[in-house]
Amino acid sequence: MRAVRFHDHGSTDVLQVDEIDRPDPEGHEVLVEVHGAGVNPVDTYFREGSYEPFTLPMIPGIDFAGEVAAVGEYVEGFSEGEAVYGTGIGSQHYGGYAEYAAVPEDRLVGLPEGVDTVAAGGAGVVAVTAWRALIDHAELQVGDRCLIHGGSGGVGHVAVQVAAAAGAQVITTASPKYHDRLRELGADVVLDYHRDDLADAVVEAAEPIAGQADGVDAILDHRMHEYLQFDADVAATGCRVVGIGEKDQNVGFTQSSAARGKDLNLTLMSMFNTPDFRPRLSKLASLMATGEIEIQVAETYGLDEASEAQRAVLEDSRLGKLVLTP
Repeated sequence: MRAVRFHDHGSTDVLQVDEIDRPDPEGHEVLVEVHGAGVNPVDTYFREGSYEPFTLPMIPGIDFAGEVAAVGEYVEGFSEGEAVYGTGIGSQHYGGYAEYAAVPEDRLVGLPEGVDTVAAGGAGVVAVTAWRALIDHAELQVGDRCLIHGGSGGVGHVAVQVAAAAGAQVITTASPKYHDRLRELGADVVLDYHRDDLADAVVEAAEPIAGQADGVDAILDHRMHEYLQFDADVAATGCRVVGIGEKDQNVGFTQSSAARGKDLNLTLMSMFNTPDFRPRLSKLASLMATGEIEIQVAETYGLDEASEAQRAVLEDSRLGKLVLTP
């Protein structure tokens, strides 16, 4: 089979397509014929060496979706030909940038009929992150006022839809060219993150309680080094802020009075700490089947274009996900 691998750490130039043996699934593994594999910033961290892969040469790719090709002898509940998707490989197992991937059975679930496997291939990291942040950590409730920074991003565009499905009032920020689409995905208010009065606009957009606009109840922040003080300033009392961030961010308040005065609740999380992927993946698959969550595929790439995909995931502006299609 064909697979993208890197034999040494370095720039995108170290990615190459190799012809290797198709893996045989071990006892608790499912062999998946990959239709789509999401491209995520974390993939680049393993390649450049800031995150250490479990072995070299390494097949990157945390996310995958496709069709069951074979199952290990102890696997129950999956059958050949079934559509599946999942996440959480690529750090301790070979990843999804390949024609086939042997996946531990606790990292995947079946996909309902009608869900596109290419789009689902880009769902895992961003969808589970959005769910964990808003549902598990922020405990989003019907009627909560929720601010999502960067609504056009991979996590952001799914978070908008998760928050809308939960019955929250959704406020998000994005470049103007994405505003109409984000409203279609469920955002109630979309604001240009470049505007000088952004904090005032967020507070004003939040539906007032007892006639007084006092801020938002939950915030999903992926750039805490820039926005953590902003979060405190636009928060209502008791606001739950969940930070997902990227590597090496220095997180801190320029002044802590707003955070203390509002009993701000701050949680920093990583998708990789999810105790069990399957319940979240199953709920998200159901929402994809009903159309309440739609994974936006901004662009697809072949395996031989993996270098360009990893460059683009860090450098280019887009709405949605980049997906490799082996």
